[in-house]
Parts: sequence; structure tokens; C-alpha cells
Amino acid sequence: MTSLSTWLLGARPKTLPAAVAPVLVATALAKSGAQPLMALLALIVSLALQIGVNYANDYSDGVRGSDTDRIGPTRLVASGLASAQSVKQAALFSFFIASLVGLTLAFLTSWWLIVVGAISIAAAWAYTGGKSPYGYSGYGEISVFIFFGLVATIGSFYVQTQTITLKSFFIAVPIGCIACAILAVNNLRDREKDAQVGKRTLSVRLGDRGSRNFYIGLLVLAQLVALMTFLPMSLITLASLPITYSLIRGVNQGVQGQALIPALVKTGQLQLLFSLLFSIALWLS
Repeated sequence: MTSLSTWLLGARPKTLPAAVAPVLVATALAKSGAQPLMALLALIVSLALQIGVNYANDYSDGVRGSDTDRIGPTRLVASGLASAQSVKQAALFSFFIASLVGLTLAFLTSWWLIVVGAISIAAAWAYTGGKSPYGYSGYGEISVFIFFGLVATIGSFYVQTQTITLKSFFIAVPIGCIACAILAVNNLRDREKDAQVGKRTLSVRLGDRGSRNFYIGLLVLAQLVALMTFLPMSLITLASLPITYSLIRGVNQGVQGQALIPALVKTGQLQLLFSLLFSIALWLS
């Protein structure tokens, strides 16, 4: 029987800041109109989707054999820590939780959320699942920006206020950029191995230098958009510059393979720190 610690490993907790950040900043933007219960439900949906896509990727990559020789963190199926079927069931259960809570949100707000939720789950599965996974064709970062940036942030704001504003769109952009950066540095780490097994990720397509510039550009863009959105309170986000600079410096110097794992972890930490600082700026605006 697979242990709880093994399932926690497969859930990849270090990637979960990407699910927390959108709800955090959206709730801060809502301010006096924020609804703690709705925010909590939105957070559960976001976390369940993130965990679901992590398990789904583990399953799909494992049965394809593309994770056999990995540089990064242990995968359950490829390492034999859990059967492919059980990991698939874990993914489906996570999506079920997201659907159930999402239906509750739809009942309380708008039934259009059912459509958004269905598309989100389909995109999560198709990232590495199915006959033509789009993650293998270089479109993963676009999906992350859309679903863990725009959809998650604007959706979290909507379920609390029943409105969509231009500000809710703008605050979603830096959140999406850093979420993309988490995937970008992950794919940069695996670039050579992915190319060998036919995975044409964006990093494989861009090449080594192009991938590094793309990652750096995402971090810079996140900071710039935040500063342009809520001056002068957005200056608070500059407190994240030390960790941003250290990440840019390390990646720019050509760190390779396993040495990029700390950069992946630190990018997740940056997502959480940046969203906390951005939320404070929004509350004080």
C-alpha cells in the first residue's frame, strides 16, 4: 500500500504556490467586498486542479516512458513507488474534488463557471495526456498563463464580487508570468532529456539561451506589470527583488541539470512572496 508521504511527494507541494497566489491577490483586490467562504472554495478548486494536473502528468509521462531517466524530483509511476492505475485514480479524484467544489461556486454565483471548470480540467489532462499532448508541443507555458494566471485570478475575484474589472485582469498578468516561470525553469532543467524522448517543450524549441532569456523575461515582466498597475503602493513588491535577482543571476550564468532544482524551488517561493507583497499593496491601494 502506497504511503501518505509518497502521495504527498507525487502532489509536488513545492508547485502549490502557483495555486495559492491567484486567490490571494484576487481576495486582496476585492477588499471590502471579499467573501472568506467564497475565497476558501476558490482556493480548494485551485489547489485540487494543481494537484490533479501533477498526478495526471506523473501518470501520462510514466506510461509513455518519458520519465524513465529523470533529472528532477521523483515521479511515482516512473520510479515504481505507485502503480500507474493508482496515480491515474489520484488525478481523477483531485479533479472530482475540483468539480464538486466548483459546482458549489457555480450554484452560488453563475452557471458559466461550469463551462470554465470543464475547460480547465480538460486542459489539465490534455497537457501530457491523450494522443497529442500539447505540453509535448511547446504550449505548456501558454496554458499555465491562461489557467493559473488569468482564469484563476479573475475567477477568484468574480466569485467574491460577481464582477470582472480591468484591474482584475491586470493583477492576473504578473501572477501568470511567475507561474509560467515555474514551468519554464522546470523545462529548462529537463531540456536535454526531453529532446531525447521527443518532448518538444518550449524550452526544447527555444534552445538553451533562448529558454534562459524567456525565464528571465517572465520574472522581469511580472515586476514591471505590478509596478505599472498600482503606483505607488505597488513599490512594496520591490521587496521581492533580492530573490528575483538571485534567480536571474543563477539562470543567466548557465546553471544546468540538477543544479536548476534549487532555482525551481526558489521560483515557487518567489511566487508566494510576490503574491503576499502584491496583496498588501492591493489592500493599501
